Order: sequence, then structure tokens, then C-alpha cells
Amino acid sequence: MLAPDRGKPIRVLIADDHEVVRIGIGKLLDSRPDIEVVGLARDGAEAIALSGELAPDVVLMDLVMPGIDGIEATRRIAHAVEEARVVVLTSFADREHISEALDSGAVGYLLKDSDPDELVSGVRAAAAGESPLTPRVALTVVRELRSSAPAETLSDREREVLALVGAGVANKQIALRLGISTKTVKSHLSHIFRRIGVQDRLQAAMWARRHGVVEGVDPASES
Repeated sequence: MLAPDRGKPIRVLIADDHEVVRIGIGKLLDSRPDIEVVGLARDGAEAIALSGELAPDVVLMDLVMPGIDGIEATRRIAHAVEEARVVVLTSFADREHISEALDSGAVGYLLKDSDPDELVSGVRAAAAGESPLTPRVALTVVRELRSSAPAETLSDREREVLALVGAGVANKQIALRLGISTKTVKSHLSHIFRRIGVQDRLQAAMWARRHGVVEGVDPASES
């Protein structure tokens, strides 16, 4: 994808359901001589329509909006308006939102509490073909990449425990099924959490499902 002509201002569309945010960011960006805010969208549906109509270089996309949310809007814009580069601008910094946004076609991910200069730099970076990430988000992405390595570093027993956690089996039932104590299950889980880079059982279950560790496991199987 080609970056916009440097002799022309970067055309930006802002999508956010809060009017104060839309107007505030719009004024901030419009104050820069190399940026032109060409449209303001109140929700995902309007963002999709205006992207097709205005062909912006960069779309700043909120994630949580009524009707069509930012994830789906990003997916549709990335598919239909090839020249538009979507940068998420949100208050959510958790790995699930980040992964969903990037998987849907967003080229960058910025947080609403970012410094104004960081936001402006992010728009310029996206227009130049780069992928702007708020430092906190970049750290989360790095951790996600590390944790997405194959679970081959886990022992066979740890893989069994992780698979059952991913299938929704309780610790007590895991202990019965594997013939070990509940205390040992918890010990295995602590080690698993460190290895795959998660903080709790729910995140471990999501990791296991995302990486196919759960395949072939019957959560209703009797010990």
C-alpha cells in the first residue's frame, strides 16, 4: 500500500461515539498543517460509509460504539477501502482487545490517555506506512508473541492440565482424572502461567483454545 503524497495533507476520519472526543481530537489534528480532518463518525456504520465516500488516508477508530463496533468496522474498512489505514484509538489496553483489533486489519493501536504529540505522531506514522503502537500496547504485543510460542516447553503432564483447563474442567476434577492431588494441579498451573505468559486460569483457558491445546479433550469424561 502506498503512503499518501507528502505534498498533500494527511486526510483523517475520526470514529468515536462521544462527541467531546470526536471534536477534541479533530481540533487537535486540524491544528497541524500537514493533517486535515475530513470526517467525523458517530459509530461503526457511519465510519464504514464515510470511509467509502471520503477515502481517508487514516481512520482513527474507537472500539466500543453502538451498533457496529470498532472491530467489525475496522474489518469492513480494511477489506473495502484498501488505501485507508485504520488506527485504533481506545482506552482498552488488554491483550484480547489488542489482538482482535490487529487481527481485524488495524495497522496501529493507540490509547486515549496518550500524549497529544504521540497521537499526532501516530497518525503521521500510519500515513507513512508504519504501525504506531502506544508503548504499553507494544509491550503487550511482545508478551503475546512470546506466549504464542508452541507449548512444547511444557511437560506432558502440564500439557494435559492445560488442555483440561481449556476445556473448562475444574481443578478438583482435573486431579481426579489425572490421579494427582489438587495441590499438584495448582502447582502445575503456576508453572504453566509463567511459561505461557498469562496471569490467571481464564487467560490460560483462552490461550489453550487459541493454540489448539484443547483439541480432542472431552470435558465431560469421567475419571
